[in-house]
Amino acid sequence: MKTLRIGVDIGGTFTDIVAQRGDGVLHAIKVASTPEDVGEAVIAGLNQMLLSIGASMADVTEIVHGTTIGSNTILQKTGARTGVLTTKGFRDILEIARIRTPVMFDLSWTKPVPLSPRRWRLEVTERIDAEGKIVTPLNEEDVRVAGRKFVDDGVETVAICFLHSYQNSVHEHRAMAILNDEFSDLMVTVSCEVLPEMKEYERTSTTVVNAYLLKEMRRYLDRLMVRLMAAGLTAPLRVMTSLGGMVTVAVAADKPVFAVGSGPAGGAIGSAKIAKIRSLSDAIAFDLGGTTAKASLIKDGLPAITTEYEFRDGISTPSRFVKGGGYMLKVPTIDIAEVGAGGGSIAWIDSGGLLRVGPHSAGAAPGPACYNLGNDKPTVTDANICLGYLNPAGFAGGSLSIRPELSAKAIEKHIAKPLGLSLADAAVGIRQIANSEMARAIRAVTVERGRDPRTMTLIVSGGGGPVHAAEVAKMLEIRRIVVTPISGVFCSLGMLAANASYSDVQTVLKPLSVLGHEELAAVADNLREKAAQQMRAEGFSDKQITYEITLDGRYIGQSSEVTIPYASGKPAEQIRIDFMSIYAQMYGHHTDEPVEIVNLRLIARGDSGNLLKFDALSVTDEIVAESPPTRQAYFQSFGGFAQTLIFQRAAMKLGEQVVGPAIIDAYDTTMVVPPDAQAHLDTTQSVIIDIKPGD
Repeated sequence: MKTLRIGVDIGGTFTDIVAQRGDGVLHAIKVASTPEDVGEAVIAGLNQMLLSIGASMADVTEIVHGTTIGSNTILQKTGARTGVLTTKGFRDILEIARIRTPVMFDLSWTKPVPLSPRRWRLEVTERIDAEGKIVTPLNEEDVRVAGRKFVDDGVETVAICFLHSYQNSVHEHRAMAILNDEFSDLMVTVSCEVLPEMKEYERTSTTVVNAYLLKEMRRYLDRLMVRLMAAGLTAPLRVMTSLGGMVTVAVAADKPVFAVGSGPAGGAIGSAKIAKIRSLSDAIAFDLGGTTAKASLIKDGLPAITTEYEFRDGISTPSRFVKGGGYMLKVPTIDIAEVGAGGGSIAWIDSGGLLRVGPHSAGAAPGPACYNLGNDKPTVTDANICLGYLNPAGFAGGSLSIRPELSAKAIEKHIAKPLGLSLADAAVGIRQIANSEMARAIRAVTVERGRDPRTMTLIVSGGGGPVHAAEVAKMLEIRRIVVTPISGVFCSLGMLAANASYSDVQTVLKPLSVLGHEELAAVADNLREKAAQQMRAEGFSDKQITYEITLDGRYIGQSSEVTIPYASGKPAEQIRIDFMSIYAQMYGHHTDEPVEIVNLRLIARGDSGNLLKFDALSVTDEIVAESPPTRQAYFQSFGGFAQTLIFQRAAMKLGEQVVGPAIIDAYDTTMVVPPDAQAHLDTTQSVIIDIKPGD
């Protein structure tokens, strides 16, 4: 009998699975994603994994799952028919939003289409003031009339968002009870449970997104659980959140808005663990998969956290300055910038004759041209094959065969001939443009936040990350790269290091000068007890639970806040000093204006004691598709192709130096070591690439 914890991450091209045995040994596998039914790849991959290691579902003690259901549902607009029930006079809050545009003076820009059409946003008579007092009682007949219209129009989910419900939720809960009792086919979600804090647009938008995702998330999780139990699973399935923690299936099904960014969070958590082991005070986590490149900042061994972000096409980043370009999600999340530049991103020529790459991706089906599955358009992967970086014998240990000649044909037809370029120059151009997009994601979480990437280490993961890492690092003048162990499935690996988590918030909205520490401590104690009850219900003892408490502060009169660390008993003067220090770091200055505390936030984490430890990883021998000991690869500093030594990551020994130019092949990725750089394996099973200054 084995003890297995399993991490599963669904990507746009591959579904990655990592199994952690009770003795600490890791097994990894990649299978092609199945976009038409994403759960199919999960089951197929699990069965293949268990068969390969001689185990069964009965041996599994926990599955941690990162899912793209939330993000894909929003992007593809396949969510539920969503209605909104709101206070009279607030029907159009989704259109009004923040009255901001993401690009100044762009006359062609249009607002994102609300996920709930105006005809399904209905008003009821009720009013609660900013202090929580009932001004106008809830008209229950208005709720019933709205419910009947929702049902008649085929609405499937309803978001209830009443004014100031964060101060007094009695009207929202009563309206929900009426709809549940009299219109049982409607799925109902209330803002006071999803986001109990001030700011009507942010609260409404977040609740509407939650309602929009309810149907798809519940259907997916229900089907997945049925399949897993039919296969013999008796252990719990947990879902990763955007914050990098785990929640139960029941919580994820009820609050899917908290899991929109669950997949990338696993990679950020794993990278933070490696940064902590290596005593890196500042690092950048960079993850490159088949469809996107993602970057996040790591400070003192912890990923940077934000309390809001806008989900959008193209680049999706929680910028403090660019607003209005996507669907607002005001939920705690790892601060990740994402661009549409991955291995499957398609290269094309725009109407002005310029070479472009992405954001459209060939995905898993049909995939890059070299897959020979029906796509003849060139991708970043096809460019890397033509430049000699990738193993022509196939990917994922040879389990995915490729045809390099199709890559060359696609680039020649769609890029090289139309632009009058050689095949090599066209491939180099595709790669350079993709690299520029990837560097943009890193700048979004460093330079745009007043941080200097030149002083940081780049921690790289993803199947495509190590292929591009060195060139991206050079663009940003970063000199050290850490390629994570089993990089191509690292998001799944990181999930096995994630704690169970619970987050909550309570509005305070008082000047710091009149807010005593006893009052703040009482609010913190209240949230802490609520969190403890939730974590105990999931089986964690009080000794296994830790709490992180922060404050949202601002100068009185401002509309945006900054996050301040908080511990019970901290005096007001110290809170003010902390606020001004953080404010100055973010904006370059601070003033002596009075400070206001808006919210108190809490994150509780539960550690069962069996989380993956990164200081002593043991990875099973990797199977890599056979290839010659050298191959022709392109390096700019050499002015073209050069015969390049090929190394096997599984054969590398601790401290062994690999001097560039070189290529290191692994089951799940390829590492490109350019000239004037060298690489070695360290005790965390990471490959360190050092780039010499001036290269």
